[in-house]
Amino acid sequence: MPHLVRLYIRQVIAGFGLAAFFVGGLLALNVANLGHLVSSVQGGWIAVAMLWLANGVVFAGVQFALALPSGRDGGGGSGRARPVFLAEPVPVRIDTRRR
Repeated sequence: MPHLVRLYIRQVIAGFGLAAFFVGGLLALNVANLGHLVSSVQGGWIAVAMLWLANGVVFAGVQFALALPSGRDGGGGSGRARPVFLAEPVPVRIDTRRR
């Protein structure tokens, strides 16, 4: 399996794990009375699954986006992104005379 695919799968698993922790925290802390609503309504597990899935997609995307430039992929490298200079500095003459 290519290295980038393995990296992506690891980051998706980490993102969905973080999403499960986040949704569990929302339900445990009863934010916006969500815990009570989900536990007292028939089919509340569907809302929890949708919340977990939506947050999982977002968290997995953020995990992958942060892993690529930082070098956390375990493939070596310095671990820091290098700056890219696109232009050369140009000296600017400032006219100090008052008008």
